[in-house]
Amino acid sequence: MKKENGKTIMVSLFQSKESIAGKVSIEPLQGKKIEHLGVKVELLGQIEMYFDRGNFYDFTSLVRELDVPGDIYERKTYPFEFSTVEMPYETYNGANLRLRYVLKVTVSRNYGGSIVEYQDFMVRNYSPPPSINNSIKMEVGIEDCLHIEFEYNKSKYHLKDVIIGKIYFLLVRIKIKNMDLEIRRRESTGSGANTHVETETLAKFELMDGAPVRGESIPIRLFLSPYELTPTYRNINNKFSVKYYLNLVLVDEEDRRYFKQQEIAIYRQQDS
Repeated sequence: MKKENGKTIMVSLFQSKESIAGKVSIEPLQGKKIEHLGVKVELLGQIEMYFDRGNFYDFTSLVRELDVPGDIYERKTYPFEFSTVEMPYETYNGANLRLRYVLKVTVSRNYGGSIVEYQDFMVRNYSPPPSINNSIKMEVGIEDCLHIEFEYNKSKYHLKDVIIGKIYFLLVRIKIKNMDLEIRRRESTGSGANTHVETETLAKFELMDGAPVRGESIPIRLFLSPYELTPTYRNINNKFSVKYYLNLVLVDEEDRRYFKQQEIAIYRQQDS
């Protein structure tokens, strides 16, 4: 799991409806005791918008009381379990927000402030292959100058899939210098007038260098596994969406650029 400072740490990985169990150990300093008003562990699913840092929106909140008020004189271990937890959303670190899951242990105290510790964990959820997965066929045209048809073998891809397609040049009366295929991620947060959209180009794949002629076709074969993609997320808790697009870019000899964009759906498939 990648932290905000760019460092990668090892954390536990779960999926929705799994049970999360563990132990909490509390040990006072030698010769000291801990007076407390109770010990509890919470399982929290939270969304934090980066423009509003420090304010977490909890979409999942479960609690287990581990101890009644009293004193701890020596190391004490508390087992806990959260059974078949609904965790519908995946862990996500985006451009403008993060969605995280944490275990939060609180030792409540009257004086000196409560003792609070956090432990992150990740959630990934898997989807079955879609029952219907139509191919994509589109046209790019500039009247009397350019007419291109392109098709992709399907519209829904898993994270380690391969995009296979073909581009046909039906009419070419402008001098095309090169053509690229891009994978773009569009993260949108907020709603209505307060919607903020961040678009990121994750991959750029050169399809052609040089001028095509009428009747020519160019094959496409783009592997998704080298890129850091997530599944498509649609309106997660009314807070954000993440969508992916294939963007075809043509550049002519006068450096004019022509675009055609098509949304694709991405899902996480269970490794076989």
